Amino acid sequence: MALPEFVTVDAILFDLDGTLIDSTPGVISAWKTFAEEYKLGSHLPIVQKTHGRRLADTLKDETVCNIQDTELLDSEILRFEDLVIQGNPVALEGAIEFLTQLDSHNDMRTRWTIVTSASRYYAAQCIPKCKIPVPTSGFVTADDVSEGKPKPTPYLEGAKKLGVDVTKCLVIEDAPSGVQAGNSAGAKTLAVCTSHKREDFENCSEEMKRPTYIIDDLTRVRVNWENGQIRLGIDTRRGPDGSAIL
Repeated sequence: MALPEFVTVDAILFDLDGTLIDSTPGVISAWKTFAEEYKLGSHLPIVQKTHGRRLADTLKDETVCNIQDTELLDSEILRFEDLVIQGNPVALEGAIEFLTQLDSHNDMRTRWTIVTSASRYYAAQCIPKCKIPVPTSGFVTADDVSEGKPKPTPYLEGAKKLGVDVTKCLVIEDAPSGVQAGNSAGAKTLAVCTSHKREDFENCSEEMKRPTYIIDDLTRVRVNWENGQIRLGIDTRRGPDGSAIL
């Protein structure tokens, strides 16, 4: 039996939706409402196309809602995110356990944060609602950066918040745009196949470099504190029944 791969990093930067929490029912419902109101046709292609991007960037996009008025954009972001929250997001399998492992050690609890494309309003409600720990150092949201994923800015800001060199960080993401952001920032990247197929990451375009690691879900990772760094054991094998192999 093959052994897990091991990597040692100074900090971990987590995406939120699709990585730590499942907000899919609410996102689909919100896009169904917006697609009907803005006459966008089927909402499902939009869900897939826009996953991982800042909502402000998506709603301003001329090929989507084309909202250019600042006041209207702000109010529509809040309305959309309220619809997502009403869909009752929940923690994904392995997320609470993973973060609890990190928080169980005095040094590790200051070496991770959440970097989300959602607003601070949304993150501040969803994180406690899903019963996942709030990062000791706070989190990075769409409100904190001038450019969203797939630009590297969010993850550069996440590393800065922790006071860590981004090249010594591991970015954990479920969306190709997020993996691209992590790679562009210079971090190691781990893709979780919760919202996309493994093949979406294995067969990346030249523009989006392949993630460093690919796993089925967060039950495939174990963490320890070793010599002043976070050491992760990562099982990258595809599980036949979706259950953890480690």
